[in-house]
Amino acid sequence: MKVAAIIPAAGIGVRMQSQTPKPYLMLAGKPILAHTLEVFEGVKEIQEVTVVAHPDDLDYCREEVIAAYRFKKVLRLVPGGKERQDSVYHALKALQQEDDLGVILVHDGVRPFVTPEQIRQVIKAARAHGGAILGVPAQDTLKRVSPQKKVIHTLDRKDIWQIQTPQGFQAGLLRRAFVEAYSRNFYGTDESSLLEEMGQAVTVIPGDPWNLKITTPDDLRLAEALLPWLRSRKT
Repeated sequence: MKVAAIIPAAGIGVRMQSQTPKPYLMLAGKPILAHTLEVFEGVKEIQEVTVVAHPDDLDYCREEVIAAYRFKKVLRLVPGGKERQDSVYHALKALQQEDDLGVILVHDGVRPFVTPEQIRQVIKAARAHGGAILGVPAQDTLKRVSPQKKVIHTLDRKDIWQIQTPQGFQAGLLRRAFVEAYSRNFYGTDESSLLEEMGQAVTVIPGDPWNLKITTPDDLRLAEALLPWLRSRKT
């Protein structure tokens, strides 16, 4: 059974404070999205990739990223929706005629430092357990704070993980999770929350703090500084 990846890259990136959407900002002379796709292109377990772009950016994404860097596994480019969940669902609908898909991965387009080994671990765990996600244990003290910026209480961080992507799921299970979520008008913050909503357990695979999501100008500066070292670790 095939493995497909969905790469959402439809956000406008308000926190980046740039007129250029963040997937197309340059990182070491190459769009961030191109760095991300390059990793998935090199993972032999993945047969195909679907990219989700903002409707206004479809031509740019097709010409300046997919064609310019000759990504052979990117078979589809679909327009994004209002929310991330809608964007991923658009991609799922584009894949609905493929009944030979075993696992579907979802990975942020602006998270370019994921390693092939992390991707393989998520695929393996998704096949075995239905759903799997990358995450790292919380390191800082975490407190619940009121709207008035007053501490309500301190959380026990030993059970708190910060979740990353890719997230991987058996194809039929992911499709059902989306259908059930929309039937209940439920919007989750990530794909795994849709499985949680319908009572399906999701396995967490230990990730890496350097699997950065580039969201702010400081993130981009950090990524530029760390790029040579992080790229040397990709195995």
